[in-house]
Amino acid sequence: MGREHWKKIWVGSAGNMVEWFDWFVYASFATYFAAAFFPEGDDTAKLMNTAGIFAVGFFMRPVGGWLLGRVGDRRGRKAALTLTVSLMSASAVLIAVAPTYAVAGYGGAAVLLVARLLQGLSVGGEYAASATYLTEASAPEHRGFASSFQYVSMTAGQIVGLGLQIVLQRTMSADALHSWGWRIPFVVGALGAAVVFYLRRSMLETEVYAQDAAGSGLAPRDKGTLRALWAHKREALLVMALTMGGTVAYYTYTTYLTKYLSNSAGLPKQTATLVSFCALIVFACLQPLAGRLSDRVGRRPLLITFAVGSTLLTVPIMTMLRHAGSFWPALGLSLLALLVVTGYTSINACVKAELFPTGVRALGVALPYALANALFGGTAEYVALWFKDAGHESGYYWYVAGCAAVSLIVYVTMRETRDIDLGRVGAAGPGSVPPSSRERSTVADSAS
Repeated sequence: MGREHWKKIWVGSAGNMVEWFDWFVYASFATYFAAAFFPEGDDTAKLMNTAGIFAVGFFMRPVGGWLLGRVGDRRGRKAALTLTVSLMSASAVLIAVAPTYAVAGYGGAAVLLVARLLQGLSVGGEYAASATYLTEASAPEHRGFASSFQYVSMTAGQIVGLGLQIVLQRTMSADALHSWGWRIPFVVGALGAAVVFYLRRSMLETEVYAQDAAGSGLAPRDKGTLRALWAHKREALLVMALTMGGTVAYYTYTTYLTKYLSNSAGLPKQTATLVSFCALIVFACLQPLAGRLSDRVGRRPLLITFAVGSTLLTVPIMTMLRHAGSFWPALGLSLLALLVVTGYTSINACVKAELFPTGVRALGVALPYALANALFGGTAEYVALWFKDAGHESGYYWYVAGCAAVSLIVYVTMRETRDIDLGRVGAAGPGSVPPSSRERSTVADSAS
């Protein structure tokens, strides 16, 4: 990969990191600010309230996916990426200054809700725009590797958030953290978003999009429209189905893991945070390795491996995590779970982007993915806490395994997407598979 390609990956990933830092920091600091926005009650009830608002943000993601996916297909990937980070910066500022229940009653929770709605809009478009950008900006033989940096950056955002939490836990008293210290990460997120906004204004558009804009794809009036997406409804349904198991497992072992270790396994908050922090560092390092592997063996083998592993191992892993008791057993089990999830996270971005033609690619990835996340990813934490509150926590383990089993059926029956030419997807009609880009490049090399 050339220097220019690395620059595109870096700029796209840096913005994605800040987006997801702001998104995930809400979940990782919820145990500290839950009591600030709601009246007295048991700890699980307060966490359920904040988890409910967290889930509301996911239900705005389909709206953001539609609006910003349309922008990405009509105005370019750069325009969509710049707009998403602007919305995320505004939402971080709102949370940082939101009044508490003691000051404004439920007014503070209302501000929190508005901020989460803005974050939902932003992330709903960010995922598709960055997935499309990273996939299009890479050579065909490196698409899996390049697009894997989406989850590297997503995970890096969470690692930075957890790292900041560890620093604050060790430099501030518990009372100070619960009182005002939890606002610090949202201030940091707002400042980081401002820096990324500046970087994205000078980023380069992808060649695939530029060529399509010159007239090789859909008519301008059809780009990014629901009508154009409907012509690829089979692919849209496929995106939803293949996302189902992966997103539930991902949010279970990332955003919910710290709460689970603290609230269910009985580990101290600091120990639970450190487990998540260390596990996520290893998880981030695994993504490019798995992405590069998919460029050699294909996308389906990795997806199938994830689904089989998640279906069979979720219940025993979650059960043993509940009785881990200390740092090292919890870390080992968390790493095992995240190793399994890597089969999905490392390549799902490029798989989805490879299914759609350029003129509807951003919308085609954004809207179905956001809908699946609203139904399964965004509600994962709330469903987990609901099972716990009802006294049947193990029911959630089976729920995660069941979602993975459904996705397994999809992975086994779907076609391989590794060798699809992004400039020719859908050229012969919805669902068509054009000549292999590898075969085309081999012929071109031989001719030269």
